[in-house]
Amino acid sequence: MKILVVGLGLIGGSICKALKKYTYHNVTGCDINHDIEYAALRDVALDNIFDGNLKGFDLIIISLFPEASEKFFADHAAEIGENTLITDVCGIKGKFSERMKKIANENSLRYLGIHPMAGKEFGGYYNSTADLFVKANFIIAPFDDSTEYDVLLLQELAKEIGAGKIVVTTPENHDKMIAYTSQLAHIVSSAYVKSPELGLECGFSGGSFQDMTRIATMNEKMWTDLFMQNREHLQYELDTLIENLKKYSSALKDGDAEKMKALIAEGRELKEENLRHRVGQPN
Repeated sequence: MKILVVGLGLIGGSICKALKKYTYHNVTGCDINHDIEYAALRDVALDNIFDGNLKGFDLIIISLFPEASEKFFADHAAEIGENTLITDVCGIKGKFSERMKKIANENSLRYLGIHPMAGKEFGGYYNSTADLFVKANFIIAPFDDSTEYDVLLLQELAKEIGAGKIVVTTPENHDKMIAYTSQLAHIVSSAYVKSPELGLECGFSGGSFQDMTRIATMNEKMWTDLFMQNREHLQYELDTLIENLKKYSSALKDGDAEKMKALIAEGRELKEENLRHRVGQPN
């Protein structure tokens, strides 16, 4: 296939590198920073730098923040060759995907969103890697009228770049689950590092501290966009977490060791059951 990747940050750059390492697709890259385009070309992450012509591509992968992805598509849809498949890698689907599909339909294009569940603490092209998606979960979010051909095409692409478990679900269910598995964790990490003890942690921290704080370095512009576009699902998960935290706080205030032990046991049992359920899964 002839593939255009728009946006050569962490995800877009990694997609290009993975496509060149593991497939024979022809890859063209586009970035607002032309130095990044030339760096990708030197790295053999691209076959071509985008020349401004949006016709002739089989697949266009928009790898920008949600707001920028929608604007790029709306601004340039009329220039894209008819029947081209458009996808995005945004961590939000739902209403966002509905708007993207509307743009596609109005311009005789096909749209189907994806979400590779991979990332790093720090973004940008220079942190991208060809192996970012190896064994990672990969979500495809079709509509009821999406074609089996398009779903299979993106499933095959995910396999080619090394994805582990590939999940096909609705845009709405994607957002419901991601609010819990990803977005809530980012809010917790951001709040956790606001303790006044943060500056004194060196020498006192271990793996649990690193696990809890790793993603606090998230990009505030992108994640605010993601949170706000999924605020109803995320608010539910945050309220649920706060209610659970209140139970631990109450046990501490009351000096109730039995209650604390029961709360910890409940969490352990839930996680153990979750681990048993995951046995044999790719991720």
